[in-house]
Amino acid sequence: MSSSRLEAFSDGVLAIIITIMVLSLKAPEADSLKALLKVVPSLLAYVLSFVYVAIYWNNHHHLMKLVKIIDGKTLWFNNLWLFFISLIPWATEWVSRFHTSSLPVFIYGITLLGTAISYFILQSQVIKLSPKPSLLKEALGEVKSSF
Repeated sequence: MSSSRLEAFSDGVLAIIITIMVLSLKAPEADSLKALLKVVPSLLAYVLSFVYVAIYWNNHHHLMKLVKIIDGKTLWFNNLWLFFISLIPWATEWVSRFHTSSLPVFIYGITLLGTAISYFILQSQVIKLSPKPSLLKEALGEVKSSF
């Protein structure tokens, strides 16, 4: 499989994720500062999640530009990363509704951690498959793993 197919699929999933997040935003219920302040927590959760997803999209784009080989492991590690990142809209919605409760905040953090770990696994696999010498290995360093 070419990296362009993997990248296109991932781009589509990320676009849907951002769309779901923005559609869950609610406009203020009145034209007052008080009504606007009520939606600030959900707006801040959206901004944080949007930036997080955008950073991953950018990193994934650059990672895939350096990929020479896509094997089965790479596909599944990419799907694992997409699974975790696709939970962000759900976690964002929950934390924006109950931003003062510890469980939604904890689950939001676990979702971000799962996304980070799964991306690291994907990146490690891509580095492992990179030819020697490699710009990717030079930029990110050798990864000693058993993934």
